[in-house]
Amino acid sequence: MEFSEALTQLKKGKRIRRTSWSAGEEFVFEVANHKWGDNVINPFMLIKTNEVPAYSVFQPNSCEVLANDWEVVK
Repeated sequence: MEFSEALTQLKKGKRIRRTSWSAGEEFVFEVANHKWGDNVINPFMLIKTNEVPAYSVFQPNSCEVLANDWEVVK
């Protein structure tokens, strides 16, 4: 699926990934309704990898936005 479709699924709470990624890049998910103390944080995306630490902020590049090999991870 295209990124726009994957983004819709992400916003519904689904995990997404590209089929072309290696096994090290497991999935991307949205973090919403998060707070730091009393401050509300805007939603953001994290990517889960098999590295340590396992979670990093995900910022898609133009290749990822234009790709059509996105899938929902179960």
